[in-house]
Amino acid sequence: MGMWLRLSAVILYVLLPFNSQADVENKVFTVGVVPQFEAAKLYQIWRPILDQVEQKTGYRFKMRGSVSIPDFEREVLEGKFDFAYMNPYHMILAAEAAGYVPVIRDHGRKLYGVLVVRKDSEISKPEELNDKTLAFPSPNALGASLQMRQELHDKFDVKVKPTYVRTHDSVYQNVLLRETSAGGGVQKTFNQQKPQYKEMLRVIHTTEKVNSHPFAAHADVPEIIRDEIRTAFIELGKNNEGRKLLLKIPMKQVGVATIGDYQQLKPMRLERFYVAPN
Repeated sequence: MGMWLRLSAVILYVLLPFNSQADVENKVFTVGVVPQFEAAKLYQIWRPILDQVEQKTGYRFKMRGSVSIPDFEREVLEGKFDFAYMNPYHMILAAEAAGYVPVIRDHGRKLYGVLVVRKDSEISKPEELNDKTLAFPSPNALGASLQMRQELHDKFDVKVKPTYVRTHDSVYQNVLLRETSAGGGVQKTFNQQKPQYKEMLRVIHTTEKVNSHPFAAHADVPEIIRDEIRTAFIELGKNNEGRKLLLKIPMKQVGVATIGDYQQLKPMRLERFYVAPN
């Protein structure tokens, strides 16, 4: 049965129209990852994972980096990647714009934004940030920026002066260096900061929790190949070595993702704060 399934996948791969960035002859798929961290750090996290998926499926993957989150977002909406790890709001937009389909996500934890100040700051609650300058990674980073600005506006009636600094790491650095009064990140990137940096920061607000980032496939990738890759990720999460690799994303418990997982975002009306990439 396994041999026939594999043969069917190869036949479909060759015969079906395939207009994405996959190299049909060599079976190389392009992979984009939202640049929450610097490019070198993303590569260190994702390349070993993709190597394991290559071994399990026989397909090959090439990471293609984006300079910033807006650059990544533009490429996703244009359908430039065969597979992409994106934030949940990007998933909603990318499904509509380019037909991306969720493949897997973390079932072990939710995504939520954190609003941080320096530990020695006099600011102790969001209401004290009115008219202050805040650092965000990009306009459309979900928990760190979109949800954070939405909740500051809707829950606290606070208007802030945003400055966009490209990555989550840069947000925390801006706050530490007193360049901004506060900054928006997400719990997982905050947890990955060096202990001495975390010790100097204090969380004063967390956003509503939502389902975490999906790893999604372009609609042109045949469904049978998407299924194989989903199975490979799930199998990777069943052994100690694989779990250690996935935790670096971080992804605690890998499982199936569907577009329905992200419908909870619609009542937030995040389009009010969305900034279309140039």
